[in-house]
Amino acid sequence: MLSTQLGLDASASLMDFDVDGVLRPLLAVGLASVREDAEHAPHQHRKGQLLYATRGVIHCEVESGVWIVPPQCAVWIPGGLMHAAQGVGEAECYCLFVESAMAPALPAVCCTVAVSPLLRELIAKAACFPTLTALHGAQERLVATLLDELASAPVEDLHLPIPRDARLRRLAALLLAQPADKSTLAEWARRIGMSERSMTRQSMEEMGMSVGRWRRQLHVILALQGLAQGHSVKAVALELGYENTSGFVTMFRKAVGKPPARYLAQRQSAKI
Repeated sequence: MLSTQLGLDASASLMDFDVDGVLRPLLAVGLASVREDAEHAPHQHRKGQLLYATRGVIHCEVESGVWIVPPQCAVWIPGGLMHAAQGVGEAECYCLFVESAMAPALPAVCCTVAVSPLLRELIAKAACFPTLTALHGAQERLVATLLDELASAPVEDLHLPIPRDARLRRLAALLLAQPADKSTLAEWARRIGMSERSMTRQSMEEMGMSVGRWRRQLHVILALQGLAQGHSVKAVALELGYENTSGFVTMFRKAVGKPPARYLAQRQSAKI
């Protein structure tokens, strides 16, 4: 369960709070821990939502895919989109709700964005505003700056698309269940009743990436989740089927620009 730290009563569930009933361009809520054993049922609201992870990792799922939110990143969920979220490790986050009509520059699709130091401080300040009162003066100017900063935030490639085709969905389920499996593309194609060529073409058409790249993206997401839970780099590498740590580190660095330990350490040390 998400228990609020600022703005709302600490005993209230955010799921039970009518965020669409707060008639102002932005509502920011400071949240405490997001328990790993609690997962919100799929839900939607008129307002767009930003989940900003200050600690741990947030896992957000919509119909078209899964987004992973490491520390000092956020996932933007456009208004009206069905979604569910879950914490990984000792996760903490802020939650923002934004009237779409008041922020036309924000993305029309789900995405993970990097949170700059300025945006981080603006979110923390906005979370201190009283929940149910109208904004005024300096508060309105701060919210306008926050929305401008959010609209220009760089997008992180931490998205795992989910295919529509039933056979590719079966492949995705198999890869999720057996991330360490080193079968060839031809073997995977045979298991789901497709030719390798058809599987490759369909994957590019539906997900915009090859099966091999999708599998590497899956490994990055599973690695971030494992590291957030306190697993060592070596343990994560073995769980994902790598024969040695260096091969895993090379894959991770190519995907996100930094080796795994440094990537998470830098984000954790930058928390509010």
